[in-house]
Amino acid sequence: MNNSVVNTARLLGAGLRALLVLTLVTGVVYPLVVTGVAQAFFPGRANGSEIKADGRVVGSSLIGQQDYGLDYFQPRPANGLGENSVNTQYKLILSGATNRSADNPELVAWVKAAKAKVVRDNSTADYKVEPSQVPADAVTSSGSGLDPDISPAYAELQVHRVAERNGLSVAQVENLVRSHAEGRTLGFIGEPRVNVLELNIAVRALVAKG
Repeated sequence: MNNSVVNTARLLGAGLRALLVLTLVTGVVYPLVVTGVAQAFFPGRANGSEIKADGRVVGSSLIGQQDYGLDYFQPRPANGLGENSVNTQYKLILSGATNRSADNPELVAWVKAAKAKVVRDNSTADYKVEPSQVPADAVTSSGSGLDPDISPAYAELQVHRVAERNGLSVAQVENLVRSHAEGRTLGFIGEPRVNVLELNIAVRALVAKG
């Protein structure tokens, strides 16, 4: 009986030591090492890919925003976004897709309304947008509803409006779009894109220069 108690105590002691060691390694040492490597070699990504303007953080290059006025470039629609209706103490944004099939009447109505709005908003006194010019990403939301990028085609479609409303030349705004356009990752992954927040910060800076 005594041997059984001693053996049990030894096993419990060994288990406790293993628990403490593994807790220290996986719960303290490993996170510190990973954090240190990330901060040393990838500080921007490790901190959330923050974008700063005027000395403060205004967003992330990974998360789209929806609160731009018509003086600036518009992002993709965000029909999949919603607000938390359970815990109303906090205004939380719920990210998701619309979950509508391609032939769903509601989705078709959304797309038609979005296309009409894009044509109306981006036509200026000197430039008329044709419905055939409107690219798909201008009238459809991404799976998350938080896509930070738009296609170069959608950015170019908005150039005349942004130029007119900010007192800039079309050439100036076109240069901004070209300078902020990115190609496919590694040359073959994804699609060419323009980050909306970064582009709008550049527009604001250009306007401030006068």
